[in-house]
Amino acid sequence: MLSELELRHIIESAFLPLSCKCRVNPGGSLQAQIFEPVSGRVELLVTGIPTASLNCNRAIGKLIAEIQDDLRVTHGQRTTFSIG
Repeated sequence: MLSELELRHIIESAFLPLSCKCRVNPGGSLQAQIFEPVSGRVELLVTGIPTASLNCNRAIGKLIAEIQDDLRVTHGQRTTFSIG
């Protein structure tokens, strides 16, 4: 299992050149906010990602691909999306 810091780094790096900020909530769920770095405009906010399910590279890759797909669909809109 990856540390919280490693998991955050992998996810945050996956959305360059946009910025991504991840936060792990006390209940063990992750929140990812993807935003335009210059303007700060939020492109996508994903909440409720269960960190227990991110226990291997495949699961992390699948999550990133799902978020990237949602980002493509909602690009340019402020959106909240909850997983699980």
